[in-house]
Amino acid sequence: MSLIISIDAMGGDFGVDVTVPASLACLQENPALTLILVGDEAVLNPLLSQSFSTYGERLQIQHASQTVEMDESPSKALKNKKDSSMRVAINLVRDKRADACVSAGNTGALMATARFVLKMLNGIDRPAIISTLPSIFGHTYMLDLGGNVDCTDEHLFQFAVMGNELVKAIEGIENPKVGLLNIGEEEVKGNEQVKAAAKLLENSHLNYIGYVEGNSINAGHEKVDLIVCDGFVGNVALKSIEGAAKMIGTVLKESFGKNLLTKAAAFVAYPVLQMIKKRIDPRLYNGASFLGLRGLVIKSHGGADVLAFKTAIKLAEVEVSHNVIQKITDQVEATLAQRATS
Repeated sequence: MSLIISIDAMGGDFGVDVTVPASLACLQENPALTLILVGDEAVLNPLLSQSFSTYGERLQIQHASQTVEMDESPSKALKNKKDSSMRVAINLVRDKRADACVSAGNTGALMATARFVLKMLNGIDRPAIISTLPSIFGHTYMLDLGGNVDCTDEHLFQFAVMGNELVKAIEGIENPKVGLLNIGEEEVKGNEQVKAAAKLLENSHLNYIGYVEGNSINAGHEKVDLIVCDGFVGNVALKSIEGAAKMIGTVLKESFGKNLLTKAAAFVAYPVLQMIKKRIDPRLYNGASFLGLRGLVIKSHGGADVLAFKTAIKLAEVEVSHNVIQKITDQVEATLAQRATS
């Protein structure tokens, strides 16, 4: 099976300073991987010249003359940046020259461009952003994380179908537990949109366990594999969790560094602190998939460092190897057929 990934080398807050070393690290670790770095040849060639002999045809450059800025309007990027590193990297997926695209660029522009270039799957109205978040059970998948601020009950149902197939494919779970994020677990709680979505999920083939509250994302009373919500709620939850993780890390560092006694305690506790850091480090959960498209696009955090961007590339490797897009396509078609005959 081919494993060719296009990299938007110019995207993100740090551009080639992050994307190039992360790409080379992934090539070193996976001999089956081929990467196409998309961007300005004049910038990329000097950085990669010594690596071409090491990786041969597994390392390629695709020239792109433009870059989408992080604060650029999605509509302007789509109209005026047809030769941007972002657009060209997505074009490679459309043209079957790459199996997936990874970008740390402007989220709105990436979503708009990916939707325009790759098109939507039949039966799916909107793409949704899905990623994993750390929990006491390991991790939990959640969508939508910001792609769609306003959603209908039908949109939430579609998100659940797509997310369910991704979890099945990657985690090997036959019947993932699917929960609908709400302000309480009781049936009477929630807005009309969530209540209507619950009815659709109850009558579906999914292993729907009902409403879950915000604490179920990281520390629920029972394991839930997939949490579904609209993009407004999902993005607020995601940023809140990232902020809490940063606060915990900062408080621990300040507390252990106060005096000689606390520094000595930190030395003794160092192995435990490292385990905690690894468990909640946002960089190790970097990378979100755009589900619903006719191709695989992975969005890295714009401020990702080398480790975080490397994590996003590895996510693309996993989803390609598990043939996630085809499995989602097959299930969406099956769901449409089932609903048409019911």
